[in-house]
Amino acid sequence: MRRTIVVAMTGVLTVALSVGTALAGTASDGGGPRPPGSTPSPGTPPYGEGPKPPGPTPPPGAGNPNGEAWAWTQLTGRGAQIRYVTTDTSGTCPSVRYTMGIVRTAYRMRLLSRPAPPQFPTTVCELVVPLGAYDAVLAQSTIAAAVLHPANRQLPLPNWTANTRPGTIAVIGDSGCRVTTAGPEQDCADHQTGWPFPQIANSAAAVTRPDLVIHVGDYLYRDDPAQADDKAANPGCTTSADRFSWACVVADFFRPAERLLAVAPVVLTRGNHEDCRTPPATGGAGAAWFRYLADELRADGSCSFYPDPVEIRAGVLHLLNVDSSFADPADSGSLAQQAIYTRQFESVNQLAAQQTGHDYFVVTHKPVWMVRSVGPPLETFTPVLERAVAGTTLGRLADNIRMVVSGHAHLYQMIDFNTTRPPQVTVGFSGGAPLEQGPNDAGVIGKPVGTPLQPVNHSVTQGGVFGYAALNRNAGTWDLTAHDPAGAVRGQTCTLSGSTANKEFVCH
Repeated sequence: MRRTIVVAMTGVLTVALSVGTALAGTASDGGGPRPPGSTPSPGTPPYGEGPKPPGPTPPPGAGNPNGEAWAWTQLTGRGAQIRYVTTDTSGTCPSVRYTMGIVRTAYRMRLLSRPAPPQFPTTVCELVVPLGAYDAVLAQSTIAAAVLHPANRQLPLPNWTANTRPGTIAVIGDSGCRVTTAGPEQDCADHQTGWPFPQIANSAAAVTRPDLVIHVGDYLYRDDPAQADDKAANPGCTTSADRFSWACVVADFFRPAERLLAVAPVVLTRGNHEDCRTPPATGGAGAAWFRYLADELRADGSCSFYPDPVEIRAGVLHLLNVDSSFADPADSGSLAQQAIYTRQFESVNQLAAQQTGHDYFVVTHKPVWMVRSVGPPLETFTPVLERAVAGTTLGRLADNIRMVVSGHAHLYQMIDFNTTRPPQVTVGFSGGAPLEQGPNDAGVIGKPVGTPLQPVNHSVTQGGVFGYAALNRNAGTWDLTAHDPAGAVRGQTCTLSGSTANKEFVCH
């Protein structure tokens, strides 16, 4: 804290041809055609639920003269993208083979950026895959890297249609291992109590088995990797000069989340740890975000403070990704950026107005109405954002925006107002430190929050613990649960009301 849904709705092969170069042949690359909606086999350990092999996973490029590659599926404003990052020196992109209908074809990935050492010694590739595709596999003969993650070469794809939505969504946030120049604040080698994000990600994969994963921001916490106690497992992320390198992105996110990335597509939201404040603006943490994790990737090392909101579609569920990484950077209550974010939320309302019968979630790192302390005085996150919402033409968020999902505060909290204002769900307890205790819920209920002031109707806070959250489809609405690092439900299940005029969670 402190310092991903597809737009290609067609199911025809001609769309696939527009996003990649078809290669000759229809031979299977590890699996033949499978009916849409079927679940691929979990794969071989460590990607399924079986035992992991002994010893750490080989680090990026270390001991691998031909490099190491990571592949995952990310949902963006342009659809589902398979992304591939490699440290091999071939300068080439592999091919992905997938099936549409009964036709199985391979497509060459598009080259996005070439190595820019020492921070980014990588080749980055991507491929947009149309909705309805299934059984995506990286073609073995086209992979130049000596080591690939996932080892079984299978990539998860959306399992919903244009008229349905994901059944289960795992929500994680604020997950990196905090290591400062003064010394480690977390034992990054202890995945039980020191830095449990690897355990949390594995549990979410094996227990919750989501159709979609949302990360609400803050990935890169290693301000000085030289102080970390897991350096042996992370060559290339061992000195202060390495702190925003690809090797540290792997250490803080890709390696601990490896099993989860093999299970489901991800939506990634930018956190304040990935903003442009950390000098230099070119080549810093923000540059790493835009090279590897952003909605639109960049090759020039640049960083933007206020990118436009992005609409990410998962059938009839729409995620409106608002970049709040630089909102009130000192968390001081400043309203200096209010006009900027009012324009952003005006855009959000306009997007929601296009499909009034669909559900929309605002996904943004910093909460809009989260109650951090009842004080006195009452302390909330983030005044500039809630004032910006009030400054829109509607004076609020659109009726079909059902909830706001955020992180930043290192705890779990759900508050609702039983009005047109959507509930605020905060999930910032997935590994980062220090944890926050949060307020006593009895003291939050009835407190006036936001602009205009509205009393809190329900409050469920879990502070001082690690975990993640899950949203499960329940008829026309959603069930919300908090989970401990082992994946067990912690506390009550809260069901979102079906009303857009009186939005509340009923917990049982």
